[in-house]
Amino acid sequence: MFFKNRITRFNYLKMVSNTEENYLKAIFKISEKETAPASTNAISTEMHTSAASVSDMIKRLAEKDLVLYEKWKGVTLTKEGKKIATNLIRKHRLWEVFLVDKLNFSWDEIHPIAEELEHIKSTKLVQHLDEFLGFPKFDPHGDPIPDEHGNFTFRKQVQLSEFKKGKGIIIGVDEHSTQFLQYLDRLSLTLGTSIEIIEVIDYDGSVRININDNKEQIISNKVAKNLFVKPI
Repeated sequence: MFFKNRITRFNYLKMVSNTEENYLKAIFKISEKETAPASTNAISTEMHTSAASVSDMIKRLAEKDLVLYEKWKGVTLTKEGKKIATNLIRKHRLWEVFLVDKLNFSWDEIHPIAEELEHIKSTKLVQHLDEFLGFPKFDPHGDPIPDEHGNFTFRKQVQLSEFKKGKGIIIGVDEHSTQFLQYLDRLSLTLGTSIEIIEVIDYDGSVRININDNKEQIISNKVAKNLFVKPI
């Protein structure tokens, strides 16, 4: 009986639920952006839940050796936790490419669908999906897609808000909300669009730009902070 109980507990510890996977992905993204351990408050904001719920989940993940928690410092992923989070991100972004390139979804529709598809467990399916799509390096929002070994492809990019002069091409967005992406569509500020900085307005940091050499537009500092540009 004791041996059986140990096996049952071992199997429990190996199992990772969809919710636990989502937490691991959130911790990964927060740590990546802030280059520091993820705070409980940051995780709470990312997951749209209470600090108490986050604390309970951290304990569960720590029990499974997926995270490390240091009081006053925050949460970091273990090697296994990072592997799970990276794989989840890989699946999410591959499905986004599939939805846009093969099923003609628009870039503002795909995030919630990919949130569901990313939890499919089949490794073989993901490998075939990657091959079918031609091993893409970036998703429709410009985010890098990790390969099967968890390696990301990075490229030189800057926030448009930090791009003070010259020309560039929009290669990514930092916000994926439907409202924001639809707004960018209305302004013709989609991936691949060429822009030129005409003026950065001191008062509020808004930016006057020329789009594709034929249209001037003033965009807010908030929009500029959420656009990534490759200088040319």
